[in-house]
Parts: sequence; C-alpha cells; structure tokens
Amino acid sequence: MPDLLLELFSEEIPARMQRRAAEDLKKLITGGLVDAGLTYEGARAFATPRRLTLSITGLLASSPDISEERKGPRVGVPEQALQGFLRSAGLSSIDEATIQSDPKKGDFYVAVINKPGRKAEEIIADLVPDVVRKFPWPKSQKWGVAGEGALRWVRPLHSIVCTLSTEGEGSEVVPFSVEGIVSGNETQGHRFHGKESFAVKRFDDYEAGLRARKVILDLDERKEIILNDAKTLAFAQGLELIEDMGLLEEVAGLVEWPVALMGSFEEAFLAIPEEVIQTTIRENQKCFVLKDAKTGKLANKFVLVSNLIAPDDGKTIVAGNQKVVRARLSDAKFFWETDLKTGLETRLYKLDSMVFHEKLGTQSQRVARLVALSEALAPKVGADAALAARAAKLAKADLVTDMVFEFTELQGLMGRYYALAQNEDPKVADAIEMHYKPQGPSDEVPTEPVSISVALADKLDLLTGFWAIDEKPTGSKDPFALRRAALGVIRILEENDIRLSLLDSFKTARADFAQGDDLLSFFVDRLSVYLKDKGARHDLLDAVFALGGQDDIVMISKRVEALGSFLASDDGANLLAGYRRAANILRAEEKKSGASFEGLVEGAHLHEPEEVALAAAIETARVAAEEAVSTENFEAAMSALATLRAPVDAFFEKVLVNDERPEVRENRLKMLNQIRATTLTVADFSKIAG
Repeated sequence: MPDLLLELFSEEIPARMQRRAAEDLKKLITGGLVDAGLTYEGARAFATPRRLTLSITGLLASSPDISEERKGPRVGVPEQALQGFLRSAGLSSIDEATIQSDPKKGDFYVAVINKPGRKAEEIIADLVPDVVRKFPWPKSQKWGVAGEGALRWVRPLHSIVCTLSTEGEGSEVVPFSVEGIVSGNETQGHRFHGKESFAVKRFDDYEAGLRARKVILDLDERKEIILNDAKTLAFAQGLELIEDMGLLEEVAGLVEWPVALMGSFEEAFLAIPEEVIQTTIRENQKCFVLKDAKTGKLANKFVLVSNLIAPDDGKTIVAGNQKVVRARLSDAKFFWETDLKTGLETRLYKLDSMVFHEKLGTQSQRVARLVALSEALAPKVGADAALAARAAKLAKADLVTDMVFEFTELQGLMGRYYALAQNEDPKVADAIEMHYKPQGPSDEVPTEPVSISVALADKLDLLTGFWAIDEKPTGSKDPFALRRAALGVIRILEENDIRLSLLDSFKTARADFAQGDDLLSFFVDRLSVYLKDKGARHDLLDAVFALGGQDDIVMISKRVEALGSFLASDDGANLLAGYRRAANILRAEEKKSGASFEGLVEGAHLHEPEEVALAAAIETARVAAEEAVSTENFEAAMSALATLRAPVDAFFEKVLVNDERPEVRENRLKMLNQIRATTLTVADFSKIAG
C-alpha cells in the first residue's frame, strides 16, 4: 500500500488563503481518489507561504475490478434499438450479450460489462492536473503564454512534486504535466537559506529535508514557535505579550522559518490611546505589542517576526521596522491631535454628505432617527432620555474623524475618547463606543442603560430600514449584517432582562412600518439559533410562538426554559403522552362528526370517580396556570399542569371515552378538549416533537 506525496510549489500565497487552500487540496484529492475506487488510511495537508503539501498514507495500489450488468431491450426489437444498446454497453456484437427471461416481460438482452481496475499512478496522473486547473482560489491570476493554455493559479506555480513510495521498494514519480509544468521529485527549501533544489522520495525525508533547509512545514507549529519566542523575549524584559490570535495566524502564514525580534519606539507616542498604537503596529507592520507586566500599561516595545536568520542578529531588520513604526505612529499622533482640536460636534455637518444607503438617506438623516428612537426607548430600559439622545447625536460623528478614516475598525472607540476629551458625560461616551455591540456571539453586550438604548436604536433602525426597502438577507448572503443585528437585539434584551415589545419597537423605529410580522418571523429564526446554542429545543420555541402575540424576547426565553425543564421531568413527559392521547381522540372524533367539543363539562354526566377527579383537577390546574402566567411565573404554571398527570393517567386507564350514552360520550370529549385548552395556557403541546 503506497504513500502519496504531493507538493505544489509557487510564489507567495496570501496568508489568509493558506489554511483553507490546504484543506481544499486534501478534500479534492482524497475525494477524487475515493470516487475512483482508491481508499487510504490517512491524509494530512500543510501550507507555507510558497507551497501546498498533501501526504496520503496507506493508499491502495490499484482500484478493484468492477463487473456490472446492464439490462438491454427485449429480444426481437428493431435493429436500430439493438445498435443503440450495443454502443452504450461497449459491445461489438449482440453475441457478446446474454439473454435472460422474465415471466411477465419475456426474454431480454443483458450486457455484462467488466471494468478492470486502474493503477494508482494512472488515477493520480489524471486527477492532480484536473484539481490544479480547477482549484477554488478566492482570487487567482493567469500568466504564461496568452490563450487557453495559460494556467490560472493564485500566484505563479513553479513546480509539482508527486511521488508514490512503498516501504522497502523505493519511490517513483507519478508522471504528468500541467500547462508545461512537469511533475517530478525535486523541491526547494527556504528562499534565502535553502534555495538549492533537492530530491525527495517520501513525506518523512521531504519534511526533514525542508527543516534542514529552514522551512517549518506545519502552520500550527510555526504559530507555536512565534508565540513562545515572543513571550520569551517579552519576559526577559519584564513585559507581557498582548496576544492576538488573528495576527498570529497571519504572521505564521508570512514566514517559513520564524525568527522573533524585539523593536521599540519613543515613549512620547504612549500619549496616544493604546488601541490606536496596537492597531497601527498590527495593521501596518504585522507586529505584536507588549505591556508592562506590573502596571499592565502598554510598553514602547513591539515584537516583529522575520523570515530569515540575519548575519547581524537582526539589527538591520529591527532598525528598518522601527523606522516604519515611528513614521506610522507619527501619522497616528497627528490624526489624534487634529481630531482633539476639532471635536465631535463640529464635525456633524460632514455627515450630511455621507450616504448611508441610497434608499435610506444620509448618515445625518440616520442620526436624526437614532436620536428620536433612543429617546423613546430610554424610559423602557431605565435610561436618562436626554443622555440617550445626546449619545445618539454623537454616535456616528467619529466616522468623519481622521483617525477612523485611517482605521475604520476603531469607530465607536475613538468616539468615546473624543467625547471624554470634550467633557461629555461618561455615560454618553460609553454609549458612543458600545452602541455597535455586540458584533458577534462572543462579543460583549452593553449593560449601562444609556448604552443599551442607543445600541437597540442603532440595530432596530437598521433592521426596519432594510426591511422597509425589501433588502433582506437571502440564503448565505447578508451584506448589511442584519442577522448579526437581530442577534444583537436578542442578546441585549435577554442578557439584561429587559422587557420590550418588538412589534411596538418596530413601529416606534419607523412609523409607517408595515412589515412587522415578517421581521418578527426573522427574529424568531434568530432566537431559535440563539436558544439552540444554549441547549433549548427548536420545537419548544415553536410551541411557545404558536400561542400568538409573542414578541417579548425575555418572556419567550423564560417560557421555553420552563417548558424544557417541565418536559424533562416524569410528570411533564407523562402529561405530554396523556395530552397526545386526548388530542388524537379529539382529532378523530372531530373529523368523523364535523363537530367541535367546546363548552363546559356537565357534572350531571360525570359517573366514574376518575372522570369526576379529572374534571376537578382540570379546573384547579387551569385557574392556577392562568394566575401563574399572568404574573409571569412560568415555573409555577408548569407545576400547575403537573398536577394533571395522575388524574389524566387514571382517567385513560379506567374510563371509556366512547361511551354508548351520547351525552356521556360528548361530556367526556369536552373534558379532553379542556385538557388541550388548559395546556395552551403555557404552550401549544401539538408543536412538541418526540
């Protein structure tokens, strides 16, 4: 069982594409092999800036022989039909077919088609060029001779290593070519430390050969080296690394032999907000920033990662990076000081010419909506209305500052800094930063009432606006992040235990809004995902929403949680079974008679002790459940329903519903209907699965 080694060696692959590309290569090659009948024991994919590598172990040496029967036409059909069958089956004469009999359809021809297995080398030689030509790069380029023969790849592809090796029997190159690039067994190491070509046989000597030539093949190993070396450098100077997993992934994709070095910048730049320094150094130089281990404050040091071992221990590299960092921080310092002089409010006029959306007006118009909506929501979330309105007025002002123009990811944060600098109320400043949050399932949620009111206003204006112009998410496309906005509203309300009618809020956000029910359905879908992630069942959400009029996120969550706990108990499970039995009998009788069994149960027609007990239990449970729901005590409502379990079980065990006496039978069906109606106090049990 041979092992396959495949390497696609090219110019530098963008770091953001490497991990996905390695997985795509693995998926496409292994999928193609399996489809061709070649199974394998294991597969691993790797990526460096200049290569994609795939190692497959325990591959079958050849695909198995296949024999299949193909049914043909009946004996005696016209010659034209017969010839068509021969062509499709690959037969030269009808004598090569057999005849089989069918008692009903008579005799018919059958072709036995034998497909001999193919050697692994042949299958790979066909598969790899096809995968290379059709590789799903997010972006690619064409080079070489103009015309159809030019290969399209992310960066110019230089060579392909493709070998099959068997332990004890050596290795062989799988021969093929892709637009003039011929497969072989030679590759290169590091661009500077190992650029001479060397031959490889199998993965083990390939990986060892690369390491000897200063290439670490495994992306995760490079990440670990960078992280550990950066922490060691920091520790030696009493500092701590500010970890950045996104930057770490990117930097590991920029180097094949990581070498961590430390640089510094003037302490005067520490007067700039720490986030600005970190963003500047990260975005422009792909470097990590450090903090003082004792004070926790940002230090005037940074860690850079080089891709080579410099003869001067990296002094020249560090000096070059320090020069660029100094220039970038000088720009940031200029932006910061200029923005401070100008202030936020004096920049608001610039929002007049900034289009939010062609159908929804300018940012100034949006700000006006946010002011009104934040002010309206403030009393409902316990916020000061004037502060909420002030925060909403300034919330988008930092979009036209020099700093945010340069670093858009600092929007909101810079607004908070500038608001504090101009002596705005701290609650206003915090709301300016927090109104964008949460921006994902793990992002923090605003907790201060003024911040909550502006954050809700921002998201509700966004959702009602795009619903009003019929720009809703479709499939996987959500260009305006409306799913994230809805989830943000849900998390803010649920995690802060805020009672709010969504339908009323939609109308407050947009007076002429006519798509409330549709937008509410969108919220239901998002809430379903949110509660499912917390362990709730989708069918329980359906059971609660089926009651109608459910647009309070907190109350919905509490109902679903209480219902889930109830159904997990023996009482809940048995009552659900009893409910289903009652509902099934009712459904059958309603369908058969066309009648509805509404109305009160008549005591005069109660004869058996079990039905007398059940009638009393239903009335007691109904009253208790309704009172509990009215006070929003859903646990108590479930407890009230739990008292029905024993009398329902006893009723079905001892009492015959379809009594011969019509009046008794109808009375008992009314009782079953009351069981159904009582459970509807808390949820529609018909929507519960299982």
